[in-house]
Amino acid sequence: MKKHTPKGSFRGATLEKLRKIGLTVLGEWTMRPPVRTGGRSINLRSDTVTQPTAEMRNAMLWVAVGDDEYGEDPTVIRLQDLAAEITGKEAALFVPSGLMGNQIAIMTHTKRQGVIILNQNSHIETLERFAYATLSNVGSRPIYSKDNTVSGVDVRASINKASLYYPETTLLCLENALINGTVVPLNVMKSAFETAKEFNIPVHLDGARLFNAATHLGVDVKYITQYTGSVMFCLSKGLCAPIGSMLCGSKEFIEKARHNRKMLGGGMRQAGVLAICGIIGLEQMTGRLKDDHDNAKYMATSLEQIFGSYIEIEPAKVHINMVFFKITKAGFDHESFVEHLHEHGIIINGRNLDSNQYRFMTHNDVRKEDVDYVLDVITRYVSKRDAA
Repeated sequence: MKKHTPKGSFRGATLEKLRKIGLTVLGEWTMRPPVRTGGRSINLRSDTVTQPTAEMRNAMLWVAVGDDEYGEDPTVIRLQDLAAEITGKEAALFVPSGLMGNQIAIMTHTKRQGVIILNQNSHIETLERFAYATLSNVGSRPIYSKDNTVSGVDVRASINKASLYYPETTLLCLENALINGTVVPLNVMKSAFETAKEFNIPVHLDGARLFNAATHLGVDVKYITQYTGSVMFCLSKGLCAPIGSMLCGSKEFIEKARHNRKMLGGGMRQAGVLAICGIIGLEQMTGRLKDDHDNAKYMATSLEQIFGSYIEIEPAKVHINMVFFKITKAGFDHESFVEHLHEHGIIINGRNLDSNQYRFMTHNDVRKEDVDYVLDVITRYVSKRDAA
């Protein structure tokens, strides 16, 4: 008979081999150290770049799993129950992405050749490739507002009653936090929701950064989700899970949504290895989001001081972890600026070519000292260019 190596000895030998080839060992998980420039690697492109925490990586190794297509993965069930409880809804569904969650909601709520109401700058309208038209065969009635919110007055003015010439309004899509990083006040959400309810129009909330919105408002998430029939929120942004979003609503809605998820290829098998990260995110990471908000506000006020009159930035509108700004200095070399930051280990997206606007985002992997470093690198760049 072949002699088996004892489990403990195998694990010890394996970890030693991993160390020798340059892998960092933390507990029971491993990762290759990031490539750093100048001793740092700071990624400000988005909160989607967050790394799973050590506890998440450890938990993925030993979590109980089953086949979620059959409804038999105990960890997915636990995550869905937790999400439903947190949002005050009857049921929830684990989906691979926020976009899929939003589109499943639209498919589930609407009927073909209907119209959905939403803001013209919402994520569903601008960054989801008009998927509602392809997948649900519905059109949109965009609301144009200066602050990107949707009020009850807006909804009332946008409703179509079915006729020979006009398709019926079948859904209102709200968003909170907004794509521009601001948070919609509860009274505005309430007015939109109650107006839709008056006309028997269902409401869906794109709550990709729902917990950021609740943190800014200083309220429990349920105070927001009471003004929507269904809600999608992401696990893979500020909550640090590697994959996944949650779609929450009534039991009847989620049962229909499960069929639509299957049709879109979103069904998963042993998804508990992903769901456990979502559970840890909900239980441990929501409470620290204020740190990201504080770092973003600090960054915004500091950038205003560094650039002075050569920047368009409104620190008062930095509600969550997003910092938007425009550098208005004549002749400013944007390409050189981005390259300078990259050379110092600071990863950003370039400016929006249409507006010259930049977006920096804070998250769990960006500490206060990292923000100070970023500000110092920018200060030295601006001072050098001013002196030239």
